[in-house]
Amino acid sequence: MGLFRRSRRSPEPGAPDVSQKDARDATVAHLQEFVRTRVGVEAYVEPQTNVTQTTVMLVATDGEWTRRRVPDAATAYRLAQAMGIPTYDVQRTGYPQRWRDYNARQRLARRNASS
Repeated sequence: MGLFRRSRRSPEPGAPDVSQKDARDATVAHLQEFVRTRVGVEAYVEPQTNVTQTTVMLVATDGEWTRRRVPDAATAYRLAQAMGIPTYDVQRTGYPQRWRDYNARQRLARRNASS
């Protein structure tokens, strides 16, 4: 009957046909660009949950951040090592205060812009 087989959904109409290699290359390029254009970037590996797969979050000195999915934690550590940045396990270290401060500043700026 095949109840537990993965369904093969066809791509949504108008959605670009992106191969896994292209998606991986785009992710790596985005992370490298973030590291190249910011100061003091560190990587934080976030574990897989019921809702999301493993992710790596890059945080700059000013708290600006970006997050991308990765296949597993080992891949995230290898990527960070290849980019020459320190890597932390979020479950052990938690999120940096500068990340929280940056998000608070962004919320305040959005609130002020909408009023």
